[in-house]
Amino acid sequence: MKEELMKRLRDFYAKEENAALVGVPASDEQIAEAEKGLNVTFHADYVEFIKAFGGAFAGISIHAFSNGSVMGKETVVEWTEEFRQQLAETSLKEQLEDGYVISMDGSGNPVMIHSTGEVLICYLDSGETEVLASSFAELIEDQFHEW
Repeated sequence: MKEELMKRLRDFYAKEENAALVGVPASDEQIAEAEKGLNVTFHADYVEFIKAFGGAFAGISIHAFSNGSVMGKETVVEWTEEFRQQLAETSLKEQLEDGYVISMDGSGNPVMIHSTGEVLICYLDSGETEVLASSFAELIEDQFHEW
């Protein structure tokens, strides 16, 4: 991710009033274990983000292993496994097998990073996917706005 964006995020999360939006940074061990268990490789920008901020709100909730207290406790591993199981017999199966769920929209549709690096939303009602951003960094750049 661009250093300018990382600095903006660090400055934002450093403010006391934003403490509930940031989690505990992910460890290399947590990342390696999750990648092995999910049979994926986390995208470098996602790894950079979660190693710096854990699960954090950046205009969109980004889940990792320890999330900001306002976000809930669901981890990237739990959500990915849950949606893989739930959607095993649907057209979304292949997408979920090749990625990992990092967020959810307000309707309960999973937002995932695909092995291509694209960030997709999977619409449960229609079985279709839509590209939200060409990369995790682009997603954060588009979604994150200081207030």
